Amino acid sequence: MKAEYDLSKLKSRKNPYASKLKRPVTMRLSEDVVEYFKGMAEEAGIPYQSLINLYLRDCLAQHRKVQIKWPNSA
Repeated sequence: MKAEYDLSKLKSRKNPYASKLKRPVTMRLSEDVVEYFKGMAEEAGIPYQSLINLYLRDCLAQHRKVQIKWPNSA
């Protein structure tokens, strides 16, 4: 093994995993929602943000749609 290597001749290339990286976002969640996921995450032994990501990823994979029904205003 050499003591030093000349890396100046290496060609750069794009990170093949860059598209799979997570992007930080700011979200406003109800306190009870955060506590719910924190409790589940503690039982599962994973960080709660990872659990929320897994849940949302499952929604994506199953093509789940939110069904919101607003009360009729009379």
